[in-house]
Amino acid sequence: MKGHKTHISVFIKTTKFICMLALFCTFGIFGQQDAQYTQYMYNTVSVNPGYAGSRGNLSMAALHRSQWVGLEGAPVTQTFNAHSPIGYRGVGLGLSIVNDRIGPTSETYFDIDFSYTVYTSTEGRLSFGLKGSAHLLDVRFSELNQDPSAGVDPTLQTDIDNRFSPNFGAGIYYHTNKFYAGLSVPRFLQTTHFDESSLSAAREQMNFYLITGYVFQLNPMLKFKPTLLTKVTQGAPLQVDLSANFMINDKFILGGAYRWDAAFSGMFGFQVNEDFLIGVAYDKETTELGKAVFNSGSFEVLLRYDFIKSKGNVKSPRFF
Repeated sequence: MKGHKTHISVFIKTTKFICMLALFCTFGIFGQQDAQYTQYMYNTVSVNPGYAGSRGNLSMAALHRSQWVGLEGAPVTQTFNAHSPIGYRGVGLGLSIVNDRIGPTSETYFDIDFSYTVYTSTEGRLSFGLKGSAHLLDVRFSELNQDPSAGVDPTLQTDIDNRFSPNFGAGIYYHTNKFYAGLSVPRFLQTTHFDESSLSAAREQMNFYLITGYVFQLNPMLKFKPTLLTKVTQGAPLQVDLSANFMINDKFILGGAYRWDAAFSGMFGFQVNEDFLIGVAYDKETTELGKAVFNSGSFEVLLRYDFIKSKGNVKSPRFF
Protein backbone atom coordinates (compact mmCIF):
# COMPACT_ATOMS: atom_id res chain seq x y z
CA MET A 1 0.00 0.00 0.00
CA LYS A 2 1.58 3.29 -1.09
CA GLY A 3 0.58 5.70 1.64
CA HIS A 4 -2.47 5.82 3.85
CA LYS A 5 -4.93 3.68 1.92
CA THR A 6 -4.33 0.90 -0.56
CA HIS A 7 -6.60 2.09 -3.36
CA ILE A 8 -7.20 5.73 -2.46
CA SER A 9 -3.64 6.67 -3.42
CA VAL A 10 -4.19 5.46 -6.99
CA PHE A 11 -6.96 7.99 -7.44
CA ILE A 12 -5.08 10.87 -5.81
CA LYS A 13 -2.06 10.31 -8.05
CA THR A 14 -4.15 10.80 -11.16
CA THR A 15 -6.49 13.60 -10.08
CA LYS A 16 -7.52 15.81 -7.21
CA PHE A 17 -9.87 14.58 -4.59
CA ILE A 18 -13.16 15.55 -6.19
CA CYS A 19 -12.33 13.48 -9.23
CA MET A 20 -11.38 10.64 -6.93
CA LEU A 21 -14.83 10.68 -5.34
CA ALA A 22 -16.43 10.67 -8.76
CA LEU A 23 -14.46 7.55 -9.64
CA PHE A 24 -15.36 6.05 -6.27
CA CYS A 25 -19.03 6.39 -7.10
CA THR A 26 -18.69 5.31 -10.72
CA PHE A 27 -16.50 2.23 -10.61
CA GLY A 28 -16.67 -0.80 -8.35
CA ILE A 29 -13.67 -0.79 -6.02
CA PHE A 30 -12.62 -2.31 -2.74
CA GLY A 31 -13.60 0.07 0.05
CA GLN A 32 -11.84 1.76 2.91
CA GLN A 33 -8.83 0.00 4.34
CA ASP A 34 -7.24 0.34 7.80
CA ALA A 35 -5.48 3.58 8.69
CA GLN A 36 -1.73 3.89 8.13
CA TYR A 37 0.66 4.75 10.98
CA THR A 38 4.39 5.45 10.83
CA GLN A 39 4.70 5.04 14.61
CA TYR A 40 2.93 1.69 14.51
CA MET A 41 5.40 0.28 17.07
CA TYR A 42 3.76 2.48 19.73
CA ASN A 43 0.22 1.80 18.51
CA THR A 44 0.25 -2.00 18.34
CA VAL A 45 -3.11 -2.53 20.04
CA SER A 46 -4.86 -0.86 17.09
CA VAL A 47 -3.95 -3.81 14.83
CA ASN A 48 -3.41 -6.68 17.30
CA PRO A 49 -5.82 -7.24 20.23
CA GLY A 50 -3.32 -9.68 21.78
CA TYR A 51 -1.24 -6.65 22.78
CA ALA A 52 -3.92 -5.47 25.23
CA GLY A 53 -2.54 -5.48 28.77
CA SER A 54 0.96 -6.54 27.71
CA ARG A 55 2.61 -3.43 29.19
CA GLY A 56 1.68 -4.62 32.67
CA ASN A 57 -0.16 -1.43 33.64
CA LEU A 58 -2.84 0.92 32.39
CA SER A 59 -1.50 2.53 29.23
CA MET A 60 -3.20 5.32 27.27
CA ALA A 61 -2.12 6.76 23.92
CA ALA A 62 -3.39 9.40 21.49
CA LEU A 63 -2.11 9.88 17.94
CA HIS A 64 -2.83 12.46 15.24
CA ARG A 65 -1.76 11.96 11.61
CA SER A 66 -2.06 14.45 8.76
CA GLN A 67 -1.37 12.76 5.43
CA TRP A 68 -0.07 14.60 2.35
CA VAL A 69 -0.29 18.07 3.89
CA GLY A 70 -1.33 20.66 1.31
CA LEU A 71 -3.46 18.28 -0.75
CA GLU A 72 -7.15 19.17 -0.53
CA GLY A 73 -9.20 16.37 0.98
CA ALA A 74 -6.13 14.37 2.08
CA PRO A 75 -6.50 11.80 4.89
CA VAL A 76 -6.50 12.94 8.53
CA THR A 77 -6.56 10.36 11.32
CA GLN A 78 -7.01 10.57 15.10
CA THR A 79 -6.58 7.55 17.34
CA PHE A 80 -7.09 7.03 21.06
CA ASN A 81 -6.51 3.77 22.89
CA ALA A 82 -6.35 2.55 26.47
CA HIS A 83 -5.56 -0.96 27.66
CA SER A 84 -4.59 -2.67 30.88
CA PRO A 85 -4.32 -6.05 32.62
CA ILE A 86 -7.22 -6.59 35.00
CA GLY A 87 -7.65 -8.45 38.25
CA TYR A 88 -7.91 -11.90 36.71
CA ARG A 89 -4.54 -13.51 36.03
CA GLY A 90 -3.55 -13.26 32.38
CA VAL A 91 -6.56 -11.20 31.22
CA GLY A 92 -6.22 -7.83 29.50
CA LEU A 93 -8.84 -5.39 28.22
CA GLY A 94 -8.56 -2.49 25.81
CA LEU A 95 -10.55 0.25 24.10
CA SER A 96 -9.64 1.92 20.80
CA ILE A 97 -11.31 4.78 18.93
CA VAL A 98 -10.16 5.68 15.41
CA ASN A 99 -11.54 8.56 13.34
CA ASP A 100 -10.43 8.64 9.72
CA ARG A 101 -11.41 11.45 7.31
CA ILE A 102 -10.75 11.70 3.57
CA GLY A 103 -12.49 14.64 1.90
CA PRO A 104 -16.26 14.27 2.43
CA THR A 105 -15.84 10.73 3.78
CA SER A 106 -15.49 10.05 7.51
CA GLU A 107 -15.18 6.72 9.29
CA THR A 108 -15.13 6.03 13.03
CA TYR A 109 -14.21 2.71 14.63
CA PHE A 110 -14.97 1.79 18.24
CA ASP A 111 -13.01 -1.33 19.24
CA ILE A 112 -13.10 -3.43 22.40
CA ASP A 113 -10.08 -5.72 22.86
CA PHE A 114 -9.78 -8.83 25.05
CA SER A 115 -6.59 -10.80 25.60
CA TYR A 116 -5.55 -13.87 27.56
CA THR A 117 -1.85 -14.46 28.28
CA VAL A 118 -0.03 -17.67 29.15
CA TYR A 119 3.55 -17.96 30.39
CA THR A 120 5.75 -19.97 28.02
CA SER A 121 9.00 -19.46 29.95
CA THR A 122 10.50 -17.26 32.67
CA GLU A 123 10.40 -14.28 30.31
CA GLY A 124 8.14 -15.45 27.45
CA ARG A 125 4.47 -14.50 27.26
CA LEU A 126 2.01 -15.68 24.59
CA SER A 127 -1.25 -13.75 24.29
CA PHE A 128 -4.44 -14.59 22.41
CA GLY A 129 -6.66 -11.63 21.55
CA LEU A 130 -10.18 -10.93 20.29
CA LYS A 131 -11.46 -7.62 18.94
CA GLY A 132 -15.06 -6.48 18.67
CA SER A 133 -15.66 -3.46 16.44
CA ALA A 134 -18.45 -1.00 15.65
CA HIS A 135 -18.01 1.03 12.47
CA LEU A 136 -19.78 4.28 11.54
CA LEU A 137 -19.56 5.65 7.99
CA ASP A 138 -20.43 9.20 6.84
CA VAL A 139 -20.26 10.30 3.20
CA ARG A 140 -21.28 13.91 2.46
CA PHE A 141 -22.10 13.74 -1.25
CA SER A 142 -23.59 17.23 -0.92
CA GLU A 143 -20.05 18.64 -0.63
CA LEU A 144 -19.11 17.44 -4.11
CA ASN A 145 -18.98 19.90 -7.02
CA GLN A 146 -21.35 18.17 -9.42
CA ASP A 147 -21.71 19.28 -13.04
CA PRO A 148 -25.45 19.76 -13.81
CA SER A 149 -24.78 19.40 -17.54
CA ALA A 150 -23.60 15.83 -16.94
CA GLY A 151 -27.03 14.80 -15.65
CA VAL A 152 -28.22 13.82 -12.19
CA ASP A 153 -26.52 10.82 -10.60
CA PRO A 154 -29.03 9.32 -8.12
CA THR A 155 -26.21 7.78 -6.06
CA LEU A 156 -24.92 11.29 -5.23
CA GLN A 157 -28.16 12.86 -4.02
CA THR A 158 -28.43 11.48 -0.48
CA ASP A 159 -25.72 11.79 2.16
CA ILE A 160 -24.79 8.75 4.24
CA ASP A 161 -25.03 9.50 7.98
CA ASN A 162 -23.64 7.16 10.64
CA ARG A 163 -24.16 3.96 8.66
CA PHE A 164 -23.42 1.21 11.20
CA SER A 165 -21.68 -2.08 10.60
CA PRO A 166 -20.24 -4.52 13.16
CA ASN A 167 -17.03 -6.50 12.84
CA PHE A 168 -14.64 -8.67 14.81
CA GLY A 169 -11.00 -9.67 14.66
CA ALA A 170 -8.33 -11.75 16.38
CA GLY A 171 -4.60 -11.87 16.95
CA ILE A 172 -1.77 -13.65 18.72
CA TYR A 173 1.14 -11.80 20.31
CA TYR A 174 4.36 -13.17 21.84
CA HIS A 175 6.93 -11.14 23.76
CA THR A 176 9.88 -11.31 26.09
CA ASN A 177 11.82 -8.43 27.64
CA LYS A 178 13.64 -7.84 24.34
CA PHE A 179 11.63 -9.49 21.55
CA TYR A 180 8.07 -9.37 20.24
CA ALA A 181 6.11 -10.82 17.32
CA GLY A 182 2.45 -10.86 16.43
CA LEU A 183 0.04 -12.03 13.75
CA SER A 184 -3.47 -10.59 13.47
CA VAL A 185 -6.56 -9.87 11.39
CA PRO A 186 -8.29 -6.85 12.99
CA ARG A 187 -11.49 -7.24 10.92
CA PHE A 188 -12.76 -10.52 9.51
CA LEU A 189 -16.04 -9.38 7.94
CA GLN A 190 -15.76 -8.04 4.40
CA THR A 191 -18.49 -5.42 4.77
CA THR A 192 -20.15 -4.02 1.65
CA HIS A 193 -21.04 -0.36 2.22
CA PHE A 194 -23.05 0.22 -0.99
CA ASP A 195 -25.49 -1.69 -3.16
CA GLU A 196 -23.47 -4.54 -4.63
CA SER A 197 -25.75 -4.66 -7.68
CA SER A 198 -24.80 -1.11 -8.62
CA LEU A 199 -21.54 0.27 -9.96
CA SER A 200 -20.82 1.97 -6.62
CA ALA A 201 -20.10 -1.16 -4.59
CA ALA A 202 -17.31 -0.75 -2.02
CA ARG A 203 -16.14 -3.60 0.16
CA GLU A 204 -13.67 -3.73 3.04
CA GLN A 205 -11.10 -6.50 2.70
CA MET A 206 -9.40 -8.55 5.40
CA ASN A 207 -5.96 -7.18 6.31
CA PHE A 208 -3.38 -9.64 7.65
CA TYR A 209 -0.70 -8.06 9.86
CA LEU A 210 2.69 -9.44 10.89
CA ILE A 211 4.70 -7.36 13.36
CA THR A 212 8.03 -8.11 15.00
CA GLY A 213 10.93 -6.30 16.67
CA TYR A 214 13.99 -6.81 18.86
CA VAL A 215 15.80 -4.57 21.35
CA PHE A 216 19.60 -4.74 21.36
CA GLN A 217 21.39 -3.30 24.41
CA LEU A 218 24.48 -1.88 22.63
CA ASN A 219 25.89 -0.37 25.83
CA PRO A 220 24.50 0.90 29.16
CA MET A 221 23.46 4.18 27.49
CA LEU A 222 22.23 2.99 24.09
CA LYS A 223 19.50 0.63 22.86
CA PHE A 224 18.79 -0.26 19.25
CA LYS A 225 15.41 -1.56 18.07
CA PRO A 226 14.75 -2.69 14.49
CA THR A 227 11.08 -3.42 13.72
CA LEU A 228 9.01 -4.80 10.87
CA LEU A 229 5.34 -4.49 9.94
CA THR A 230 3.96 -6.43 6.97
CA LYS A 231 0.38 -6.14 5.76
CA VAL A 232 -1.24 -8.44 3.21
CA THR A 233 -4.56 -7.51 1.61
CA GLN A 234 -6.28 -9.35 -1.22
CA GLY A 235 -6.04 -7.43 -4.48
CA ALA A 236 -3.52 -4.90 -3.12
CA PRO A 237 0.29 -4.65 -3.19
CA LEU A 238 2.21 -6.14 -0.29
CA GLN A 239 3.00 -3.46 2.32
CA VAL A 240 6.30 -3.68 4.18
CA ASP A 241 7.39 -1.10 6.79
CA LEU A 242 10.97 -1.31 8.10
CA SER A 243 12.16 0.93 10.93
CA ALA A 244 15.17 1.36 13.18
CA ASN A 245 15.13 3.35 16.43
CA PHE A 246 17.87 4.21 18.92
CA MET A 247 17.07 5.04 22.54
CA ILE A 248 19.71 7.18 24.22
CA ASN A 249 20.01 7.16 28.02
CA ASP A 250 16.40 5.93 28.29
CA LYS A 251 15.30 9.44 27.29
CA PHE A 252 15.73 10.30 23.62
CA ILE A 253 14.59 8.20 20.66
CA LEU A 254 15.92 8.82 17.16
CA GLY A 255 15.02 6.68 14.18
CA GLY A 256 14.09 6.27 10.57
CA ALA A 257 11.76 4.10 8.53
CA TYR A 258 11.11 2.99 4.99
CA ARG A 259 7.73 1.99 3.61
CA TRP A 260 8.50 -0.26 0.68
CA ASP A 261 8.21 1.60 -2.62
CA ALA A 262 6.23 4.38 -0.93
CA ALA A 263 7.97 6.65 1.62
CA PHE A 264 10.94 7.45 3.85
CA SER A 265 10.26 8.57 7.42
CA GLY A 266 12.08 10.24 10.28
CA MET A 267 11.07 9.74 13.93
CA PHE A 268 11.89 11.46 17.20
CA GLY A 269 10.71 10.60 20.70
CA PHE A 270 11.24 12.02 24.16
CA GLN A 271 10.63 9.95 27.30
CA VAL A 272 9.68 12.80 29.64
CA ASN A 273 9.74 10.43 32.61
CA GLU A 274 9.12 6.74 33.17
CA ASP A 275 5.41 7.29 32.49
CA PHE A 276 5.13 9.82 29.67
CA LEU A 277 6.32 9.52 26.04
CA ILE A 278 6.07 12.11 23.25
CA GLY A 279 6.72 11.01 19.66
CA VAL A 280 6.71 12.76 16.29
CA ALA A 281 7.22 11.44 12.75
CA TYR A 282 7.52 12.87 9.25
CA ASP A 283 7.02 10.97 5.97
CA LYS A 284 8.26 11.93 2.54
CA GLU A 285 6.75 10.08 -0.40
CA THR A 286 9.06 8.36 -2.90
CA THR A 287 6.24 8.03 -5.44
CA GLU A 288 5.25 10.57 -8.08
CA LEU A 289 2.80 11.97 -5.54
CA GLY A 290 5.75 13.06 -3.38
CA LYS A 291 7.02 15.34 -6.17
CA ALA A 292 3.79 17.32 -6.32
CA VAL A 293 4.11 20.94 -5.21
CA PHE A 294 0.91 20.69 -3.15
CA ASN A 295 2.20 17.76 -1.06
CA SER A 296 4.34 18.76 1.94
CA GLY A 297 4.62 15.24 3.33
CA SER A 298 2.85 13.56 6.26
CA PHE A 299 3.12 14.30 9.97
CA GLU A 300 2.32 12.34 13.12
CA VAL A 301 2.23 13.32 16.79
CA LEU A 302 1.95 10.66 19.52
CA LEU A 303 1.34 11.01 23.26
CA ARG A 304 1.47 7.95 25.53
CA TYR A 305 1.09 7.74 29.29
CA ASP A 306 1.69 4.63 31.41
CA PHE A 307 0.22 4.54 34.91
CA ILE A 308 3.13 2.69 36.50
CA LYS A 309 2.30 1.58 40.04
CA SER A 310 5.77 0.78 41.41
CA LYS A 311 7.37 4.09 42.33
CA GLY A 312 10.02 2.76 44.73
CA ASN A 313 12.68 2.31 42.05
CA VAL A 314 13.16 4.11 38.75
CA LYS A 315 12.37 1.68 35.94
CA SER A 316 13.79 1.63 32.45
CA PRO A 317 10.95 2.53 30.06
CA ARG A 318 9.59 -0.22 27.83
CA PHE A 319 10.87 0.23 24.29
CA PHE A 320 7.82 -1.53 22.76
